[in-house]
Amino acid sequence: MATIASNTLRSPGSSAEKKAIAGSALRQARTPAQTGAKVEGTASRALDNPRASRVTQTLAGSVVAQSNRKR
Repeated sequence: MATIASNTLRSPGSSAEKKAIAGSALRQARTPAQTGAKVEGTASRALDNPRASRVTQTLAGSVVAQSNRKR
């Protein structure tokens, strides 16, 4: 997952939302960090968007899986 996130962050064609999700996924790699509310909302919208790329949905799924369950 970290490789996908890193490649996304380095890609000049990636959208700001995709980069935010990728940054959060990369931050959570091998750490107990939780997703912030703002990025969690962005990731949730990406999962709901049928036009989102497979990479975006994969990263978003990882980010949402690391979210705070109490929210």
